[in-house]
Order: sequence, then C-alpha cells, then structure tokens
Amino acid sequence: MTRFPALSVTDKIGYGLGDMASALVWQTATLFLAYFYTDVFGLPAAIMGTMFLVVRAVDALIDPCIGTLVDRTQTRHGKFRPWLLWMAIPFGVCCLITFYVPPVSATLKIVYACLTYSLLSLVYSAINVPYCAMPGSLTLDPRERHSLQSWRFALSFIGGLVVTVVALPLVDWLGSGNPQHGYFYAMGLMGLLGVVLFFACFMLTKERYHSPQDARHSLLGDLRVLAQNRQWRLVFVFNILLLVAVVTRGSATIYYVKYVMMRPELVFAFIVSGMLAALFGALLSETLLSKFDRVRAYQWTIAAYVVIGSLIFFIPPSAVWLIFTINIVFSFVQNLSTPLQWAMFSDVVDYEEHRSGRRLDGLVFSTALFAIKFGLALGGALVGWVLGFVDYLPNTAQQPAGVITTINALFTLVPSVLFIAMALLLFACKLNSRYVREIAAQLAKKRDNQAPDTLPAPGSAHAL
Repeated sequence: MTRFPALSVTDKIGYGLGDMASALVWQTATLFLAYFYTDVFGLPAAIMGTMFLVVRAVDALIDPCIGTLVDRTQTRHGKFRPWLLWMAIPFGVCCLITFYVPPVSATLKIVYACLTYSLLSLVYSAINVPYCAMPGSLTLDPRERHSLQSWRFALSFIGGLVVTVVALPLVDWLGSGNPQHGYFYAMGLMGLLGVVLFFACFMLTKERYHSPQDARHSLLGDLRVLAQNRQWRLVFVFNILLLVAVVTRGSATIYYVKYVMMRPELVFAFIVSGMLAALFGALLSETLLSKFDRVRAYQWTIAAYVVIGSLIFFIPPSAVWLIFTINIVFSFVQNLSTPLQWAMFSDVVDYEEHRSGRRLDGLVFSTALFAIKFGLALGGALVGWVLGFVDYLPNTAQQPAGVITTINALFTLVPSVLFIAMALLLFACKLNSRYVREIAAQLAKKRDNQAPDTLPAPGSAHAL
C-alpha cells in the first residue's frame, strides 16, 4: 500500500486560516452585500442584480489568466504561498472601499459600485486561486485532502461567524445611527483582520511537492487540454449549480426572516445558529463521510438536505422554533458535503495529470473560482431580478402577499431544484474514492522517481 505524508494539525489550521480570511468577504457578500446595495447604498434592486451579473461575468474571464500565472510561478517560497503575501494588503483595501458610500449623484454611485465591486472580485481571485490550489502541494493523499478541507471550512465558518456576530453590532456602534458610516468602518476592520490571517496562513504552511514548471504551453493550449477532460466539465457545471443555489438561499435569508417570519430582531440569531451548525458539519465531514464512497455519499447528502430545506416552505411563519430547528439541521447536513466539493477539484487536477501528463493546479482552481463568481453573479442577479419583478418595497414592513411567497420560494424551493440537478449530475462522475486513490498512488510513485525537491520534507511523518 502506498505511504503518504501525514499532515499535522498545525498544517491544517495554518491552511484553514487563509479561508477564514476569505470568509470575511465571502460571508459579507453572501449575507449583506445585496441588502447593503439596495437598502444602504441606494441602488435599485434590478440595477444591483444586473451589476452582479455583468461585473462577475467580465471579471471571471480573468481567472484563467491568474491560474496560468500561478502555474508558472516559481519562487523560493513555492508556487502558491507567495501570492498570499503579494495580495493580502490589496485584499484588505478592497474590502474597505467596497463598503464606502460616496456623496455623489445616483449615476456616479452606480459607476463607483461597479468599479469597487470589480476590484474586490479581481483581488479575491488573485489571492484565492493560488490558495485553493495549494492542497496538491501539501499532500498527495485524497483522504488527507478531505481532512484538510474539513479543517479549512471549519475555520472558514468561524470567519463567517465573526462577520455575522460582530459586523452588524459594529455597524450600529461605529456608525452611531448612520449605517453608511457603520458599514464602512466595520468592514474596514474585517479587511484588516483578513490581512493578518493571510500572513499567518503563509507562515504556517509549507509546499512539500512541486510539479515541474512548464512554460511551453499557452493559456489557450492549457484550456484546450482541460476542455477535453470530461470530469472537469462535470465538476465545473456542478459548482455553478451549487453556487447559484447557495447564494440564492443566502441572499434571501435576511429578507425571509425580516418579511416572511416578520421577526427582524431574529436575523442575527437565525444566521448565527445556522453557521454554527455549518461549522460542525464541515468539521465532521471527513469523520462521517470518509467511510463511504465520496460520490455516493455526496448524492445521499444532497437528497437529505433537499428534503429538509424544502420543508420550510410549507411551515407557517409563526412556527419560529420549528423553522429555526429545521434550518439548523439543514445547515449541518448541507455543509457535510462542502469539503467534498473542493476535494473534487484536487481530484480533477490529479486526474488531468494522470490523463495527459499536465498538472494544471492553478488553471483548474481558477475555473473553480470562475464557477463561484458566475454562480454568485447568477444567484445575486436572480434575487435582484425576482424581487424587482414582484415589486419588492425596501424597508417596508408589510410586503404584498406575492412578494412574501416569492421570498419564501427563493429561500427554500428554488435552491432545492438546483440541488436536485446537482445530485443527478453526479451519476456521470467517475472520480469515486477507489479511483482517486489509485491515481494518487500512481502519482506518488511517479514523484518518487523525480528530483529530490518533489519528495516529502525531511523529518515529516508518514502514515498509511
């Protein structure tokens, strides 16, 4: 049996701190950005939705370029980690300026929102493409990568909890009743914390495996190679569906609690309880699911949270504690599969190297970010367009019945339809547990025959 280096808890925590930093922006974008733009910044809902779609779609085209640059990066710190140093401070600055409301005309505010949102998305890619691609340089073991992703997303959800728990009270406190000032100062602090966490991630991780740098191929050539990979195409579409579903549900959360449940004072508790459940779901993912084939485990998990999430649509809004309980169960079960989602991209990288001899970590994970951004754009646009179509009235306590039903569906049924499509798509996935383990063993043998710098770091522990 092939022996792989074991990652220490320090390795896993160090890696996870990077996604904790990213979560400060991701959680903000998922939960607060749509609300911020419509109710604080002052953008019409339809314009906000269109901006999400156009800006994200244009910016996402840059992701493969970043991935190609990452694949060709070679420094004494490795291929991926240097990008954390280069992009950490721009990341914090972009977080700050995105939540600034300039005292200008409505037209110039739209221009400002588009520019700052574009910059935030670009810098997010420049630091997250290399960060997400790092697992292949940390370990070759598919199960260890699953564990690594479990720690990553547990810490990511802690970062999300920091935003959820601290952000709104900070907005109120720092803004002194002015939400525009409050969001600016609060998100500035979140950006500063993100910078510190990215630096910590750099210091606590080590790239142990290095694939040869190959600059003979162009970006288009790399894309052509990847486009022939049927498993990459499947995982790419899968993740677009997933992100549209997650962002639609996440963006509708505040609207659901505020206007369907008619309990705006419970927004904080509703979001925090769901995130705590999500944290434990991600942390226990490898423990609970590694005993089963990863593809089938993902399908059964999806089936479970489709049923659970759809139930909320049929529950009377007055049944507050029942809705809370079901949402907590949904969040736990849904996030059991989150580490598997990202482990799938590492599997695709290994499969591509096995299939064509090309290792395209940066490019593959840049397409993962492309899928995330495209899904974020579609999800945010969907919520904005639908709310605009049904004549949603911002800051109006009593919404029309049609708006209430629409918000309820956006929170429950619409994501469930997309989740079902994902489960069906997995029937075509052949990257099951046994196959990816076989590929990993072959790649490990290949690296054993290469130069010494591809071998495990001296003194690293080994495990079966």
